[in-house]
Order: sequence, then structure tokens, then C-alpha cells
Amino acid sequence: MLAAVILAAGESRRMGTPKALLPYREQTFLDHLVEVTRHPRVGWLRVVVGAHAALIRGMSRVEAAAFVVNEEWEKGQLSSIQAAIRSLPAKETEGILLCLVDHPLITAEIVASLIDAFYSSKKAIALPTYKGKRGHPVIFSSALYAELLAAPLEAGARAVVWAHPNDVCEVPTDQDGVVLNLNDPETLRRVLASS
Repeated sequence: MLAAVILAAGESRRMGTPKALLPYREQTFLDHLVEVTRHPRVGWLRVVVGAHAALIRGMSRVEAAAFVVNEEWEKGQLSSIQAAIRSLPAKETEGILLCLVDHPLITAEIVASLIDAFYSSKKAIALPTYKGKRGHPVIFSSALYAELLAAPLEAGARAVVWAHPNDVCEVPTDQDGVVLNLNDPETLRRVLASS
């Protein structure tokens, strides 16, 4: 079984408000991601919070047990991935389905195709591509947990992907949500107006 990990620990400085709580189709970014990552092969949920931990926990429908507080969120995204991995029953999970809260426009269909590809390809990493560009979410096998925990914070999880070029399963999609990074109000307005 996989664990769905949603990273929502950042300060959201450019957006001006926590991205996890922004509205999308009558729910929040966070609640949408929780919904689309529900899958028979996903047995755990972890939502990593940091800068706005109390606010996000208080305003989300996510159960309290799913939250992981990254006290070192200022060290960047990889520190949140590491916090999530440490919170999991390592010997029970087969991998993590890693979602970024500022990439909310993914669908259950993309999640399902990624999970299918991960298990059928037996590769350590599965990720979507849109017009040849790699995106999110990304599945990392539990075999890579030790590398993710040891990777330098400044390099991020990309360093682990780059270290395994022959062990990546790319899953092409025509949905541009896998590469849309909603980091500021103007991008958000433009994308939501066209969706």
C-alpha cells in the first residue's frame, strides 16, 4: 500500500494566504487533493504543515491524525518529505504518492494511472509528463526512503530522481494540471478562469 503525502508547509508568501485553504470547485486545494488521492492502493494519508499549521488544521476537513507538523519547514520542501517519511510505518508502506499543494489541478484519473504504472512497471519512481515536461504528483518507492532522508536539503527530491534515470516510469497525460504551479494570485486567477 502507498501513503498519499500532501506538502502544505510553506509560507505562501507570494500568494498572501495559505494555498492549502484556497477555494477550488467548492472545496479547498487541500480537500481536493485529499479527495483525488483516495484509491484502493492508498492506505495512509499525511498532510505536512508548517508555517500556517494551526490555521490549516483548524479549517480543513482532514482528520487530525493525518497531519504532520514540520517544525523545520523553512528548510524547504525536502524537509517536509522527510518529516512525512519519518511519520510512516516504513516497513508497511510500499511508497509515497507525493503531492504539492500548489499543484492542485490533478485528477483522480491521473492518480490512478500513476499508481497502475508504478506497480506494473516495477520502477522505483513514477511521474506524469505533459508535452514532455515532468510534473506532479510523483510516486517514490519505499526502497528510496533512505536516499530521500539522506539527500541534501538544497538539492531536494529531484536529486534522488536524477540519481535513478533508468528507474523512472514516465506516464504521459494530456492534462496540464500536472505541471501547473499556482504560486501567486495572478496565475491562480488566470488558471481558474480558464478551467
